[in-house]
Amino acid sequence: MNERPGAWLPRLQEVGERLAEEWISARRPARPDTPQPQELRASDDDRERVAQVLQDAHADGRITLEELEERLGVLYSARTLGDLVDLTADLLPADEQPLRLDGRPVSAFFKQEQRGGRWVVPAELDVTAMFGTTKLDLRDAILQNRRIVINATLVFGGLEIHVPEDLEVIRVTKDKTVRLTKQPTEPGAPVVEVRTTNFAGEVKVKEPPRRKRRR
Repeated sequence: MNERPGAWLPRLQEVGERLAEEWISARRPARPDTPQPQELRASDDDRERVAQVLQDAHADGRITLEELEERLGVLYSARTLGDLVDLTADLLPADEQPLRLDGRPVSAFFKQEQRGGRWVVPAELDVTAMFGTTKLDLRDAILQNRRIVINATLVFGGLEIHVPEDLEVIRVTKDKTVRLTKQPTEPGAPVVEVRTTNFAGEVKVKEPPRRKRRR
């Protein structure tokens, strides 16, 4: 039976992503001393994000007043991010959640894959782009460490990183280290270290506009 053109592509993407995750898991030892994203402490700002989703859900009838009050009670007594994500899991799709704790590798095989919003960036994150593009938006992210390591495997693919102010990005290859951010940062500012293994791959960093100096 003849398949329609392009029917093989989704299967190829799925196989590529599965192989990338298996290879990464096999080569990286477990780190029991590193707290998981769901174990990180929640901030007041994180609680307000969740509260807004709950209030909207009550306003349009998805949860009752009793359910709203029950969930708000849990919300304001919650200590960790893991406690918060369960409160909205049944209210929004995964990519619209107010908090995202997905620490899995980011893979793009013949497509574009992105991660952004309020998400936890693990201390070490693996990114694979083969004939595709991966975009990481760190402007509203929670960094698990002051120094984040991104292991990027790029084969005719690209990695694009959007950064907030006062975050430095460096690229490390076998023979040199290059600073990718142009704007100055304060001493002790967070650093994202991109370790690249690539063949015709590209890393881009998008910075916020420079602030005008007052005269």
